[in-house]
Amino acid sequence: MGLSSIGIPGLIIILVIVLIIFGPKKLPEIGGAFGKTLSEFKRSTKGMLDDEDTNSKLDKKSE
Repeated sequence: MGLSSIGIPGLIIILVIVLIIFGPKKLPEIGGAFGKTLSEFKRSTKGMLDDEDTNSKLDKKSE
Protein backbone atom coordinates (compact mmCIF):
# COMPACT_ATOMS: atom_id res chain seq x y z
CA MET A 1 0.00 0.00 0.00
CA GLY A 2 2.46 2.67 1.13
CA LEU A 3 2.74 6.37 0.49
CA SER A 4 2.77 6.06 -3.30
CA SER A 5 -0.87 4.96 -3.37
CA ILE A 6 -2.19 8.23 -1.89
CA GLY A 7 -2.44 10.10 -5.19
CA ILE A 8 -3.11 13.76 -5.93
CA PRO A 9 -6.58 13.98 -4.31
CA GLY A 10 -5.24 12.47 -1.10
CA LEU A 11 -2.34 14.92 -1.02
CA ILE A 12 -4.72 17.85 -1.51
CA ILE A 13 -6.91 16.65 1.37
CA ILE A 14 -3.85 16.24 3.62
CA LEU A 15 -2.63 19.74 2.68
CA VAL A 16 -6.04 21.27 3.49
CA ILE A 17 -6.13 19.49 6.88
CA VAL A 18 -2.61 20.67 7.72
CA LEU A 19 -3.54 24.20 6.65
CA ILE A 20 -6.61 24.16 8.92
CA ILE A 21 -4.66 22.76 11.90
CA PHE A 22 -1.56 24.97 11.72
CA GLY A 23 -2.80 28.02 9.83
CA PRO A 24 -1.24 29.78 6.85
CA LYS A 25 1.38 31.65 8.91
CA LYS A 26 2.93 28.49 10.38
CA LEU A 27 2.90 26.49 7.12
CA PRO A 28 6.18 27.90 5.64
CA GLU A 29 8.03 27.12 8.87
CA ILE A 30 6.75 23.55 8.87
CA GLY A 31 7.67 23.13 5.20
CA GLY A 32 11.17 24.46 5.81
CA ALA A 33 11.71 22.17 8.77
CA PHE A 34 10.45 19.19 6.77
CA GLY A 35 12.76 20.06 3.88
CA LYS A 36 15.78 20.36 6.17
CA THR A 37 14.93 17.05 7.81
CA LEU A 38 14.56 15.33 4.45
CA SER A 39 17.85 16.71 3.12
CA GLU A 40 19.67 15.65 6.31
CA PHE A 41 18.21 12.15 5.97
CA LYS A 42 19.36 11.94 2.34
CA ARG A 43 22.83 13.15 3.29
CA SER A 44 23.07 10.58 6.08
CA THR A 45 21.98 7.68 3.90
CA LYS A 46 24.37 8.76 1.15
CA GLY A 47 27.20 8.88 3.69
CA MET A 48 26.33 5.40 4.91
CA LEU A 49 26.28 4.04 1.36
CA ASP A 50 29.60 5.71 0.56
CA ASP A 51 31.16 4.20 3.70
CA GLU A 52 29.84 0.78 2.74
CA ASP A 53 31.30 1.08 -0.78
CA THR A 54 34.66 2.15 0.64
CA ASN A 55 34.70 -0.80 3.04
CA SER A 56 33.82 -3.19 0.20
CA LYS A 57 36.67 -1.87 -1.94
CA LEU A 58 39.14 -2.18 0.95
CA ASP A 59 38.02 -5.75 1.61
CA LYS A 60 38.51 -6.69 -2.05
CA LYS A 61 42.02 -5.19 -2.11
CA SER A 62 43.09 -7.15 0.95
CA GLU A 63 42.07 -10.50 -0.59
